[in-house]
Amino acid sequence: MILKNRAKPLPLRKLDAATPRLSPQFPGLPKMKEDAKMQQQGYNGEIKVDYFLDNLVPMYTILQDVYLRVNGKNFQIDSLIIANYSIIIVDSKNYKGTITFNTILNQLTRSDGKIESGYEYPITQVKNQKFHLQNWLKQHNLGHIPIKCFVAIADPSTVVQVEGDQEEIGKYVVHAAEVPERIMNTDRQFGNKGAKKHSDYQIGKVILKECGEFDINLFKRYGLRTTDILPGVICPDCGVRGMKRVYNGWQCGNCKCFSRNEHMKAIDDYLLLVKDSITNKACAWFLGNITRGTATRILKKSGLAYHQKHRCWRRE
Repeated sequence: MILKNRAKPLPLRKLDAATPRLSPQFPGLPKMKEDAKMQQQGYNGEIKVDYFLDNLVPMYTILQDVYLRVNGKNFQIDSLIIANYSIIIVDSKNYKGTITFNTILNQLTRSDGKIESGYEYPITQVKNQKFHLQNWLKQHNLGHIPIKCFVAIADPSTVVQVEGDQEEIGKYVVHAAEVPERIMNTDRQFGNKGAKKHSDYQIGKVILKECGEFDINLFKRYGLRTTDILPGVICPDCGVRGMKRVYNGWQCGNCKCFSRNEHMKAIDDYLLLVKDSITNKACAWFLGNITRGTATRILKKSGLAYHQKHRCWRRE
């Protein structure tokens, strides 16, 4: 079963919320857009790999997007499969074109036919994840469980080349469609070698209890200030900020699109970017200087919880 489902990463949600609300002249905007593009590509790759890992759901316990802390350090794992005799780490990579693993220099390069770029070595990354997970399991009296790790290439059209030890790369790197079979074979081998069978569900519950959520501080990373976040309801069709409140909804002055509930996206943006709670006054301002009474009616229907002591609304 899937014990923890993958959601759109919080840093990506923040970037997607922030970039349409910044002035085109904001210095950090190009970097933010580039980072959002890269994070979206990584997230798309994880979803592609999930499609194949779903084949293991009837047999094993799966946790997606695991974020744990051990010895004062945080570490993240794209997919964690708790099988009958072992635990398998799957790190998803969504590269386009041709990638080359150099086992002598521990280096990865990618070529799209025009530009060659260097990347952090995926095998080093996944070995570090294994090291941290081993330490975490030891601290939770689960250190006896063997761990295997794989680098899953999400796009089937990606060409994998090797400079050096092909056999070494073959131990770790596999296209996504082959991952389930490799996991089943690996777990069977551990069982044949004498590894003890364990309750994958119970171990999954222990890990799930300790899982956090990876986040970044946009304001520190990109030099943002809260005053840089521009208010207004953004049109879902043309992307122009500043939809006007009309009877029973919102209308875009640019493309005339009508939406009944687009204010909910704006409120979510506020809670993501500005503050984790919102007052009636702040809501009225952020939605485009609507009346306080209209803001109050919107918040009452928003699903947010009202906190009388602080006179604000927030997620439960």
